[in-house]
Parts: sequence; C-alpha cells; structure tokens
Amino acid sequence: MTDLPSNQMPDSLEIATLGGGCFWCVEAVYQQMEGVAKVVSGYSGGHVKNPTYREVCGKKTGHVEVVQVYFDPTVTSYAEILEVFWRTHDPTTMDRQGNDVGPQYRSVIFTHDDRQLEIARASKEAAEEAELWPDKIVTQIEPIKNFYVAENFHQDYFANNPNQPYCMYVVAPKVEKFKKLFKEKMKKPQAQ
Repeated sequence: MTDLPSNQMPDSLEIATLGGGCFWCVEAVYQQMEGVAKVVSGYSGGHVKNPTYREVCGKKTGHVEVVQVYFDPTVTSYAEILEVFWRTHDPTTMDRQGNDVGPQYRSVIFTHDDRQLEIARASKEAAEEAELWPDKIVTQIEPIKNFYVAENFHQDYFANNPNQPYCMYVVAPKVEKFKKLFKEKMKKPQAQ
C-alpha cells in the first residue's frame, strides 16, 4: 500500500497537510509513524500554479513546503498526527526552522474540512496550555486551497540520502526525537 501513488490511495485513508520547516524533515518523521500509509512532499498555500522548488525558495509564490500525510484513522487519529507535529518542530518561530529561513518554512496546518479545523484549533490550544515550548506558538491554521507535489528528487529524501550532510545534521535528529518521544507510535517491523 505504501508504494501506491497518492491519486490511487484507498478512500478509507485521511489526509493531513502540514508545514513545519523543510519538508524532508517532516516527511522523514511521519514515515516512521504507525498508521501512516504514505507521505508526499509538496507545496501549498500560494498563488503560483505548479511551482518549482526554485520558485518556492525565491519566496514570491506564497507557497509553503508541506507534506501530505495519508493515514489510516482506525490506527492513528488526526489528533495524534498533530500531537507529533507540535513536538517534532519548533512552532514558535515565524518563517523559520533553525537555519532554514523564509516564508516557505512557516509553521502551518492546512485543514481539509471543518472537523479537522476544529481538531487543529483545539490541539493548538492544548499544546499552548501544556507549555510544550517556552515561547508562544505562531503556527497558522487555515483551510487548504491547493497542493502541488514536489519534484521526484524531494520524495523519500531522507530514506534515499541518509548520509547527505543536511540529513545527518538536521533531519536525523528530528527522526531520533520522534523515536524517543513517541516509541508507542512507531511502525512495527514488518515480518519477512
């Protein structure tokens, strides 16, 4: 099931669209999560149709680097997807994650329906009340208006390039943080 193109995913799956910095990081984290069937890196929220990575990095498209997480709601919930989101990136920095700076790295949840909007708002409020971060959460929550799949080069980036310096020093620590904080939410090894 995980190898199906996103347009051939089963209807029983739900989609979460999240921006939390570089999509390589967010993608790598959710690929480890139980109940997640597929993660697709792409661009959302802007005004340019079919943007390229170079255009998005040019900061004039309005797009954010995001992932679409296809998950089985009978295994993991949208609220659990968001629980991981709040803990595996810094939702308190406007338009940046570490050294990645620009509007394409803003923290955002793009909701697909009113139910997701309600859950996202409640989840953000709960994260603020729990004081997960010392500073105020600046994550934006807005209805999704578009999604464009990123170039093939960006799909499964960490899995395909684990020894690339950015992956070793930026992506890998986020994956390790997920594994440490959410052991019970990790995918179980597949029987051979």
